[in-house]
Amino acid sequence: MNKSLLDVLGGRRQTVPPVWMMRQAGRYLPEYRALREQAGSFLKLCFTPKLAAEVTLQPVKRFGFDAAILFSDILVIPKALGRTLSFVEGEGPRLDPLTDAAAIARMPKHADAATLAPIYETVRLVKAALPADVTLIGFCGAPWTVATYMVAGQGTADQAPARLLAYREPEAFAQLIAILVEASAVYLIGQLEAGAETVQIFDTWAGVLPPDEFERWCIEPTRQIVARVRARVPGAKIIGFPRGAGTGLPRYAEQTSVDAVGLDWMIDRTFAREHIQSRMPVQGNLDPLALRAGGGALDRAVDAVMQAFAAKPFIFNLGHGILPDTPIAHVEQMLKRVRGK
Repeated sequence: MNKSLLDVLGGRRQTVPPVWMMRQAGRYLPEYRALREQAGSFLKLCFTPKLAAEVTLQPVKRFGFDAAILFSDILVIPKALGRTLSFVEGEGPRLDPLTDAAAIARMPKHADAATLAPIYETVRLVKAALPADVTLIGFCGAPWTVATYMVAGQGTADQAPARLLAYREPEAFAQLIAILVEASAVYLIGQLEAGAETVQIFDTWAGVLPPDEFERWCIEPTRQIVARVRARVPGAKIIGFPRGAGTGLPRYAEQTSVDAVGLDWMIDRTFAREHIQSRMPVQGNLDPLALRAGGGALDRAVDAVMQAFAAKPFIFNLGHGILPDTPIAHVEQMLKRVRGK
């Protein structure tokens, strides 16, 4: 069975690009909200395979997306490394912060396999239930982005706590990154062996770093993860999404050896087409706010993305995750526009 997303990752342009959305399983869907209430908490939903599998499948059933992305969270890795993790409704994640070199030195060197086992079971359940032409995407958070939450204990506006620790204690911070590289590679391998057909590495906070730090904390760890995954799963297809990387994207694409690069909505499309899509497939980059706006603004935004990228191997997606208050009708409008229906 042809899988258009995998074809694109192999460098083959599709007449109609495959479509999926980051955070496509989430709060904008009433069926998700019902399961979330049934689970009792976000984390319980993530770690209950039957429920997490159903959530993963919901947007495929409703919209006919060309890919399903595993329902989980990037912070399951810190949890598997023994960090306390909770989610505060309306505010986001909370972890016990890593504030100094001594705390990092006490970290375990490997993630607990039993903690991650339910995630792999979710992958197996989803793979068994997916239509034959739909690709299953696994994922992890990139070491830099995951580290920012571990150091601060929560999300912050500019991730200053992690940046300061990296400047003041570079050797200790490098130790934390090394632990996360190892844990993330093992985690992605586990997902691929359970049935994921491609994986994406989310570096949501890549854009806050200056060039040298971007090279050290974003590009190099991702390169190591890609190499370790492919050493175990030869030919594994990997998408990198370094949000906010801007003109650093060509270096990221070349040095990490990912198969495709996800583009945020802020990137200049001509730059991306000439300097990134000229060497590999790209994915993106509709502004999530344009999707929320709907109407003529959405049509124009979809057309602009298609005009920029559809002539070469391309996956249509958002430039970041779908916003929770996005109307379902706007998603349907977007899909019709992309698919010419």
